[in-house]
Amino acid sequence: MPINKEKLAKRKDAKEHNPEFIRPESWRYVRLQTNWRKPKGIDNHQRKQKSRGRPGLVKVGYGGPKEARGLHPSGFTDNLVYTVNDLERLDPKKDGVRFGHSVGTKKRKEIIAKAIESKFKIFNARVSVSGSKS
Repeated sequence: MPINKEKLAKRKDAKEHNPEFIRPESWRYVRLQTNWRKPKGIDNHQRKQKSRGRPGLVKVGYGGPKEARGLHPSGFTDNLVYTVNDLERLDPKKDGVRFGHSVGTKKRKEIIAKAIESKFKIFNARVSVSGSKS
């Protein structure tokens, strides 16, 4: 059950009005993926916005609403955690937990036990509390 439903709905509504940003010339060459790359050539038509029919450029004005930035799709805020002490400054009702990349299994188990006890939403648990890998 997501929280902050109205903020997520606002973000979704704003995203519907944005153009689909695709990599320049990706429709022309099979070897180019469609993921966004900024056009940087001196004569690039898309960068200069010279002709109609070209996809839009990524610009600041296309950003989502300020209040919805940093929200996980579940509605919780996304917070990186490296130690058990990092959980103390977070609120389980509105903050979600994501473990840092460098946190090992031993410390991760300790943090998970504390997070489950405090009823935090965990985004990348990767290990169970009992000790067996999942």
